[in-house]
Amino acid sequence: MSRPVLVPIAQGCEEIEAVTIIDTLRRAGANVTVAACTIDGDLDIEASRGVKLTADTQIDQCQDKTFHMIALPGGMPGAANLRDCEPLIQLLHEQQQADRWYAAICAAPAVVLAHHSLLDNVSATCYPSFLDQLEGALPRPSDPVVVDQKSKVITAQGPGNAMGFSFALIDALYGKDTHRPIAKQMLAYWAIK
Repeated sequence: MSRPVLVPIAQGCEEIEAVTIIDTLRRAGANVTVAACTIDGDLDIEASRGVKLTADTQIDQCQDKTFHMIALPGGMPGAANLRDCEPLIQLLHEQQQADRWYAAICAAPAVVLAHHSLLDNVSATCYPSFLDQLEGALPRPSDPVVVDQKSKVITAQGPGNAMGFSFALIDALYGKDTHRPIAKQMLAYWAIK
């Protein structure tokens, strides 16, 4: 079953995280919409290491849609640009209020979610140098990926955890261990042991 997922991208986002989330979820059958959070309305962004990415649409075009999940890549200044995108923040608050999944990796849990009170009393992790900004959250600094089932929030530490994070997103969308065939296809044997 195809589930709609929103992946917002902004200037300076972490490309490994963005592309891994998009690619892995599409392999699982999710209907992923990549939305640009740009001031000028441009669909093209330059990621943190100079990789050029092109979004499917502008974030403003997503306001009237319902997503099963919203998944944020991190990176700086990408996370700060996502934090300052009002249409995205509105969508995230609606997602929380509707008890639907949202997720963030690297700097994004602290810089975006905690900044906008979207991690209050939620078990979470983030890139280690941002842990002091996880205001309101229940930090789990030793866990590379944290799934708070009750709050429907998934967080992860950084680029090296992008695939494990993406597998957790698949399981949240489709059920426990549904990532396993995708992990096998991608030769991620560590994820299916």
